[in-house]
Amino acid sequence: VGIDLGTTNSLVATVRSGAAVVLPDALGRPLLPSVVRFAKDGAVEVGYPVQAKQATDPRNTIVSVKRFMGRGLRDVAHIENAPYDFVDAPGMVQVRTAGGVKSPVEVSAAILRVLRERAELSLQGTISGAVITVPAYFDEAQRQATKDAGRLAGLNVLRLLSEPTAAAIAYGLENAAEGLYAVYDLGGGTFDISLLKLSRGVF
Repeated sequence: VGIDLGTTNSLVATVRSGAAVVLPDALGRPLLPSVVRFAKDGAVEVGYPVQAKQATDPRNTIVSVKRFMGRGLRDVAHIENAPYDFVDAPGMVQVRTAGGVKSPVEVSAAILRVLRERAELSLQGTISGAVITVPAYFDEAQRQATKDAGRLAGLNVLRLLSEPTAAAIAYGLENAAEGLYAVYDLGGGTFDISLLKLSRGVF
């Protein structure tokens, strides 16, 4: 499967008859809101059911966790505006919730676990491997945190693919002439432009 672990929404897709197909949930919804809530009893809720809890239980309802991946407290811009109870842990910032102290890796793993279960239900089998897309600007710490989240979710992460490269491959540019291509990523949480140089099928 291929997974887009997004800032605002996430989704999982597979290839059927040579075309990428997004796998919906039981209600036919293709997206999974990237929202995770940790309760006092240890329950972990993900997606649509907890979106409304952002207003009523903001400290335990984590949104946009992607911006904390592989980042320390001082690395995140405007962190003082977030409603969370941050723990300045070595290496990566963590969040104190009713369900305990959670790292961005654990929060992301909760999202990935739901996507893995959705894919297994849809494809009626165990997922043998996953490719996860990451922003082009992600550094090694952020990429490693994403891989760790995938493994924690029970996924065999085959590789991480930069989002603009994934878009270019989906469009079929790897079979096109060499050159310079601009890829816009108008996401739910971020808007990026990347310039891709294609030479002999390599980005």
